[in-house]
Amino acid sequence: MDIYSKGDLYPYSVLLHVNESNISIATDMAIEQTNGLMVFGHWFTKIHGYASLFTCIFGIFTNLFNISILTRKDMWNPTNCLLTWLAVSDILTMIPYIPFSLHFYCIHNFDEISEEKFSRGWTTYMLVLVNLAATTHTISIWLGVSLAVFRFTQLRNTAKGPLARKRSMRQVKCTTILVYILSTLCLIPNYMTNKVVQQTLDTNMTIYVLNDLKLATNETEPIVLANVLSYAIIAKFIPCALMIVFGGSLLYSLGIKGRHRRTRLSAGQPPAKRGTKHSKTTKMLLVVIILFLVTEFPQGIVIFMSAIVPEFYKSVYVPLGDFMDFLALVNNAINFVLYCSMSNQFRSRFLEMYCNRRRGFKYTKKFSFTYSLSSFTKNTSVIDHSLKK
Repeated sequence: MDIYSKGDLYPYSVLLHVNESNISIATDMAIEQTNGLMVFGHWFTKIHGYASLFTCIFGIFTNLFNISILTRKDMWNPTNCLLTWLAVSDILTMIPYIPFSLHFYCIHNFDEISEEKFSRGWTTYMLVLVNLAATTHTISIWLGVSLAVFRFTQLRNTAKGPLARKRSMRQVKCTTILVYILSTLCLIPNYMTNKVVQQTLDTNMTIYVLNDLKLATNETEPIVLANVLSYAIIAKFIPCALMIVFGGSLLYSLGIKGRHRRTRLSAGQPPAKRGTKHSKTTKMLLVVIILFLVTEFPQGIVIFMSAIVPEFYKSVYVPLGDFMDFLALVNNAINFVLYCSMSNQFRSRFLEMYCNRRRGFKYTKKFSFTYSLSSFTKNTSVIDHSLKK
């Protein structure tokens, strides 16, 4: 959910700021069937509420699983510390989206304009949700950058041992605190730009909406334009560029390690177990980075274009707003599936904690039986030897 996306606030056919011009835009989108984006946006808005509701509920529970597993003593390390706080940020995004989705999409029809739907209370809640979601999305993407940078430095750092581990944990904790604080501070101008205003329609209906930013028009205020462009650059373009640079470096390092592993295998030497584990972790983090790029970089482009190109907001961002919101929610919810599919350790801990499947217990039981059998055989041999004497 982005602060400048119409889909962050209203269904696409009920624009961010309800007035005569925007109502005419909504009518145009409802009757214009030649524009493919409008047709797609109209169709997706009908299912957006229920799809988002299911995604949020699924994502909240799975991220709680992530936190409970990654914070185990045997799982706690610098990488998992960043992934834990990433899960916290994702939960903070999805929890408040559930009441919003229920009220504006499920309880009330997506194209309905009524005093009950756009009351002062619900519009104020919407304003809080927009600011919170913009903050948590900024936190998440910069935590993704931190993952890429930390993993890159970790692969190049030769220092090992408890002291190096403590130093890495201290650096990760400080980085996480800075990301949360600086992301909040950077968006303070955006918090001050948006406010709730009262609108009276031609039908004498009084509703409450957010103030019109009037993007890419002659009436756009300089502070609003600066906020939009800075948000696109700081929260989208720069972190995506850093992810591309460090993600590419990780991919290059992974290719080098793969060649070394194949060389060892061809020479008849077994591959290093630690190196194989690190390669799997790096691959998993690369997938996390790619998901961030797929969802965040296009949003950054559309936000930037909406601020400088006239009519771009109406013709492109409005019909695609709900769909981009949904992709962002999917990205928040899918990490659990990714961890289970790519990490044997994470999958084993999940089965052990929530499915009562204890591989360690089975192994211990088998080992104890084998040890007892061998001890019994040994004792029997001693007895037989004594009897022969």
